[in-house]
Amino acid sequence: MAEVNHRFIETNGIRMHIAEQGEGSLVVLCHGFPECWYSWRHQLPALAEAGYHTVAPDQRGYGQTDRPAPIDAYNIFQLTGDIVGLVHALGEEQAVIVGHDWGAPVAWHCALLRPDMFRAIALLSVPYVPRSWKNVRPTEAMKRMAGDKQFYQLYFQEPGKAEAELEADVRQTMRMFLYSASGDPPPEKRWRVLFSKSETLLDTGSQPDILPAWLTEHDINYFTREFERTGFRGGLNWYRNIDSLWEQTPFLTGAKLHQPVLFVAGEADAVIAMRRAAFDRLEEAVPNLTKKVLLPGAGHWIQQERPPEVNQLLLEFLAGL
Repeated sequence: MAEVNHRFIETNGIRMHIAEQGEGSLVVLCHGFPECWYSWRHQLPALAEAGYHTVAPDQRGYGQTDRPAPIDAYNIFQLTGDIVGLVHALGEEQAVIVGHDWGAPVAWHCALLRPDMFRAIALLSVPYVPRSWKNVRPTEAMKRMAGDKQFYQLYFQEPGKAEAELEADVRQTMRMFLYSASGDPPPEKRWRVLFSKSETLLDTGSQPDILPAWLTEHDINYFTREFERTGFRGGLNWYRNIDSLWEQTPFLTGAKLHQPVLFVAGEADAVIAMRRAAFDRLEEAVPNLTKKVLLPGAGHWIQQERPPEVNQLLLEFLAGL
């Protein structure tokens, strides 16, 4: 089996770093926040071994990919345009797209906007929710939900604020996020999406005494080096386009995902707790849902926490297309 290959491609006006392995039908793996291509380190060899050309990009703002300065350079049309351009740069016409965390909305918008190109979708951690005419501006909905508390996505809105906190000690930041949002801590030490006005973002989780079995010091070192070099601004700018996504996509109201779809998440994922209704009603928005799975004991970093189970589910899904 060939090793992971790293190279750069030009797509949608930016230079994008990709990690790739294997030959065959194209499978694109889209990471979330705060991650990079390395989040798919267990999936690249498994899918390549099964006969797929598996590609994990550092998405816009992350890793070795370009990080445009303007906040509006991270709107959903640019993010999906990057992946369309990636498929074209690889000389392909179609791909299966897999998205985790923020990569999931990228995946489903790719599928909605270019159904000719993206023939199947796997969503990890974040269930698809079609927008409704009843929806209000997302940050307004968040303020209503948060009440007298802070909500992490609102905390991210002010440019520079979260960057200063997260970049003060990147290693501590990555240890907190990766441990606290996983399925490993006891409930009282898990990451909280809501927190009091007197707390900071890093107060919402805890530091591990010992790293969980799925997470090594090498892994922490890799993520730390990447974010020490890039900072967190690029990734945070995705959150700063939540309202613009809502403003720019009323034409997608009521849209269903008609391609074959796999959904996988951890039972202890805070996102599932927030979006349980969307998970329970996923079949209504996704008529060709092949399977939806909650893995017991797992948290938010599902493909890192449970590689054997996630790889098996992805391979079964791909084989059934």
